[in-house]
Amino acid sequence: MSLVLGIELDGEGAHPEAWRRAAHTPDRLLTGRTVADRVAAAENAGFTFASFDDSLLPPGADGGPVGRIDAVNRAAFVAATTSTIGLVPVVGTTYAEPFHTSSQLATLDYASRGRGGWIAARDTDPRVASALGRAEVTAPADLAREERDAITVVRDLWDSWEDDAVIRDHTTGRFVDRDRLHYIDFQGETYSVKGPAIVPRPPQGQLVVFGPEGNTDPSLVDVVLVSGPTLEDTTAAAGRAKAGGTPLVFAELDVALGSSPPAPPSGRLSFAGDATGLLELLRALDAHVDGVRLHPAVVDEDLPVLARSVVPALLRARIAHRPVPGSTLRSTLGLDRPVTRFQAERLEDSSLAERLWRT
Repeated sequence: MSLVLGIELDGEGAHPEAWRRAAHTPDRLLTGRTVADRVAAAENAGFTFASFDDSLLPPGADGGPVGRIDAVNRAAFVAATTSTIGLVPVVGTTYAEPFHTSSQLATLDYASRGRGGWIAARDTDPRVASALGRAEVTAPADLAREERDAITVVRDLWDSWEDDAVIRDHTTGRFVDRDRLHYIDFQGETYSVKGPAIVPRPPQGQLVVFGPEGNTDPSLVDVVLVSGPTLEDTTAAAGRAKAGGTPLVFAELDVALGSSPPAPPSGRLSFAGDATGLLELLRALDAHVDGVRLHPAVVDEDLPVLARSVVPALLRARIAHRPVPGSTLRSTLGLDRPVTRFQAERLEDSSLAERLWRT
């Protein structure tokens, strides 16, 4: 598979002062048109997916613009105006209700015709717990448990409707085969979920789930996002992730092109320079990872350079490829569409029964 190209399009960019260099007036930051224009530019350039960072608290809590449209809404808004680019919002796993997360993301997958994804992220800001009236979760083991349980519940709810559960037989008045709906009966340490979901199984079966290396159980995600302050650190992290058995590994990369100011240290690999230098770095990463997610320092300055001078060069060199119209994000990433957990269990039971009968 060629190098997958993703881009983070939250706010004005990774640099905290990026809003001062935006190519629009401040009142346009929170408009759907700004989001749609940027995602359209990324899609036209040939990016595989766009991601949207999020938190309950707006950026203004730490300086900069005081406002943010939540990530799932931004992704859903541009679903109807795009055709090939994957749409991957961040949704927290610590305090959000997994039942609602499952419904939101399944709906996004329907709206985008199978181009949805999910970056599962831990909520570590204590103000989030306070705003929701929840007890703060701080211990690493507790954060890991909430993350593990949230991803498990969301995935099980996506599977709670089998693919052929919807009948829509107008002559008999039957619209759902109740035998194809399942209770997930999840019982965790802090909550339980019975199910089934209120939204039929998503077009992809399972949306593509992303998670950061070191924080996420690799058996629960499709893509691990690896970070490191140097190329050596990043490739070492990629090696660990691949050894853990994760299907795909993507590198996180801050980029500042031309006159854009470099973003402050973030723990991610960082590049500041011209398009030629970035192309050399991406070629070096191509030997170690399956994809990259670029974090522009200033979206309105870096995205045009990426679209004009970086992505086309990668496409011409066949290092990267455009998504095919009509394809799902899973198929673009080379991931199979899985059968539901309940179908898999039934097939296993049938196989076991057949083996016993033959003996």
